[in-house]
Amino acid sequence: MIKVTHLPGSIPIFPLPGALLLPRSRLPLHVFEPRYLQMLDDALKTPERLVGMVQPNEVAGRGGIGLQTIGCAGRITQFSETEDNRYMVTLSGISRFRVVSEVDGFTPYRRCEVNWSSFGDDQLESDEDLQFDRPRFLDLLGRYFDAQSLSADWETLKEADDELLINSLSMMLDFGSEDKQALLEAPSLSTRRETLVTLIEFSLRGGEGDIMQ
Repeated sequence: MIKVTHLPGSIPIFPLPGALLLPRSRLPLHVFEPRYLQMLDDALKTPERLVGMVQPNEVAGRGGIGLQTIGCAGRITQFSETEDNRYMVTLSGISRFRVVSEVDGFTPYRRCEVNWSSFGDDQLESDEDLQFDRPRFLDLLGRYFDAQSLSADWETLKEADDELLINSLSMMLDFGSEDKQALLEAPSLSTRRETLVTLIEFSLRGGEGDIMQ
């Protein structure tokens, strides 16, 4: 468990559609755009090494792209550079935040003033889902994987602890941006699992698009 003792008032923002980061989870990123290479260079110079992952939305903002009001900050915990000057990084989810305002400045990437106060439990060691019916959930997941022609390492899935399983699937499965946002904003692991089950069942019934719109 990685903790950050000081959560700054403003952080760099990476608005990447479909990329979901959750507290106590890890997100690998392959970064190649010059503005985001600069963002990582700058973040690595700070003690916290934080980057805020936020889903874009349709409301106009800086550069014509708006931002969802809630995102999740990750600490850069792995970093490597390729021969063609691309970065391979891993963000470890630290805490969700609420976007307060966008900061005007001279950086090529976006920065936001953020508030962390609503998410005090995000830096706890773990969350529990006491109502989790793992056999029933894995049966549903198996039907979803079959329908989507996906393969999985079922032994790893069966051995993963509840939070790792639910959060990893929330981040990895191919849901729309609004659905990803609903998974991010779920107040507890149990509500995230319930949301995930709803999304899977909706897909199995032939649903298309974002169910959470």
